[in-house]
Amino acid sequence: MNKWIALFAAALLLINNKTQAQQTTKTKDSILQSASLETCLQYALQHKPLLQQSLLDEQSTDLAIKGKLADWYPQVNFDYSLQNTFQLPTSYSSGTYFQSGTFNSSGAYFSVNQTIFNKDVLIAKRSKLDVQKQAEQNLENNRIYVKVSVSKAFYDVLLTQKQIDLTNATIKRLETSLKNAYDQYKDGIVDKTDYKRASIALDNTKAQLKAQQEALKAKVAYLKNAMGYTADNNFDLQYDTLLMEKEMVLDTMQAINYSNRIEYKQLETTKRLQQYNLTYSKMSYYPSVSAYGAYDMNFLNNDFGKLYNQNYPNSFVGLKLSLPLYQGNKRVYQTKSAEIAIKRIDWDLLQLRSNISTQYVQALAAYKANLYDYILLKDNLQLAQEVYNTIQLQYKAGIKNYLEVITAETDLRSSQENYTNALYQVLASKIDVEQALGVYN
Repeated sequence: MNKWIALFAAALLLINNKTQAQQTTKTKDSILQSASLETCLQYALQHKPLLQQSLLDEQSTDLAIKGKLADWYPQVNFDYSLQNTFQLPTSYSSGTYFQSGTFNSSGAYFSVNQTIFNKDVLIAKRSKLDVQKQAEQNLENNRIYVKVSVSKAFYDVLLTQKQIDLTNATIKRLETSLKNAYDQYKDGIVDKTDYKRASIALDNTKAQLKAQQEALKAKVAYLKNAMGYTADNNFDLQYDTLLMEKEMVLDTMQAINYSNRIEYKQLETTKRLQQYNLTYSKMSYYPSVSAYGAYDMNFLNNDFGKLYNQNYPNSFVGLKLSLPLYQGNKRVYQTKSAEIAIKRIDWDLLQLRSNISTQYVQALAAYKANLYDYILLKDNLQLAQEVYNTIQLQYKAGIKNYLEVITAETDLRSSQENYTNALYQVLASKIDVEQALGVYN
């Protein structure tokens, strides 16, 4: 007995450890400590509720198709009845009234029905691939939306973090400038004006830093929402600026292929499904044909205890044809309505092509403009840094006044911010171009 108790306890301990390990693994999978863009995208594809809902919709669609196609198989039914009659029915024949039937009756009825031709199941079989494709395309459309949202949110957070870094660097420079101005004031070289200007510039920059830090919290929250990240902890973003600069390059000579766009594919699938609907309307003039059969076991006896002693069976097979002859022109109207729906989708496709062309032109123009700005601002940043370093040395030597130092500091800071903005604007606009071309997936 002790041996069996020990084995049972060991089994419980093993199951408990396995459960805890699974829970720990699941927790680790749902928490990030640091993440690159690729990691954020992979996380979003696994955890974003919108995508999980789309996966469930796809599974539900597949099951609905199988359920509809099940009508092609024989439909076998069984019915059972047990009845006790208190008063037998009265019949009349040859001038005489008499009671007929038995007080107790029971029956077991087996029936089978096989569809031979039916427009519902026939259209379901023909359209199943397009119905499945529609669900798949909906999932793909949501996947692209999530990836674009996460990518842009990722770059937006990086931009704000970089702006904070630049502002902190500016604060350090201004603190150095403030100290230099104060030292020169104490030495009697300059008056209080330079010292006060330095204090004003430093306070303004600190206020801007606070605003950027609050904005970062909101942008991190948006990134988490875009990823479907529900954990409370924050995570550090990993990135390689040099690699990002290489990835901003884009072939601007690509031609538009409308069929690459998921929205265009969805409309084409919708059109095919609508054509099936037109076929369905036209097939309403056709008859429905099915074969059926039944085997019934009937038990009759006035003595309930002997009810199942004797069976009086009957069975039959048959063929059923059902043809609606007149429905007040309902089928005519349904057919014309289906034809109009197809024509409307043709106009939707034409409008979508126009929208895609416009979207591509706008996205490409923004990309080229941002790329041009980036190239110029990268050189401009180097010049601003050189000018600032030179004027700082000249100010310390008493050659330049503090107003020129402030101007140089403002130019350097603007150059840094403009360069950083341009880098992330190019990356974001590249995503817009790839999305317009239908190649961002």
